[in-house]
Amino acid sequence: MKIDDVKISRIIFDRFTDEFRRHFEVDVAIAGAGPSGLIAARYLALAGKNVVVFERKLSIGGGMWGGGMTFPVIVVHEESKRILEEIHVKLRDEGDGYYSADSVEAITKICASAIDAGAHVFNAISVEDVLIHGKRVNGFVINWTAVEIAGLHVDPISIRAKYCIDATGHAAEICRIVRKKVGSLNTPSGDIENERSMNADTGERTVVENTKEVYPGLVVSGMSANAVYGAPRMGPIFGGMLLSGRKASDIILGKI
Repeated sequence: MKIDDVKISRIIFDRFTDEFRRHFEVDVAIAGAGPSGLIAARYLALAGKNVVVFERKLSIGGGMWGGGMTFPVIVVHEESKRILEEIHVKLRDEGDGYYSADSVEAITKICASAIDAGAHVFNAISVEDVLIHGKRVNGFVINWTAVEIAGLHVDPISIRAKYCIDATGHAAEICRIVRKKVGSLNTPSGDIENERSMNADTGERTVVENTKEVYPGLVVSGMSANAVYGAPRMGPIFGGMLLSGRKASDIILGKI
């Protein structure tokens, strides 16, 4: 077969536009393709919801790729290992309720499982603002990350969603946008409380407890939840992240 350069370009452009067109209006839009965002996307998609995930980086995975200090190993605890077992991540029993996994295997299978469930991930796209209607978040304002990095004056476009999830990690980017533009969040002070220093025991518990609807239409999950509610970080133990993603999906499924 003779390969045509322009035919290749046409295939890429046509497929992308076909797929993107289906996500202008969705059930759930998620900012951040780290473990909590992808796990939330998986369970929401398994429940039949139209789910889109926007990741500002070229690669997905958040902090899970690097394991601990670039050693490609993560730890999960007894309560969360079932989520990884569901997607056939190989776990090693380390005793006392600790389990280890290969970080690269874990995040690639988490992402694949979300896509297999029906969620769609668009990378290299940043969420720079939110849509607000009737004092409720109902969508994202998005742009190419390269436009943001280059500092180009290029207007974004918008997508509408019944619910949105901030899974942007330590930065809690979406919650900070909402706090700045519309006022108080559902936190003790109404503001971003900011994350505390490392404490894996407390952080693993509170990342699940703090996964909640932080503003009408906006659920916060993963490390964003602890950043917003002023709880500790927990380092390369990821059980709480997985359980947080599952809880975020449960919250939304209970409402839509």
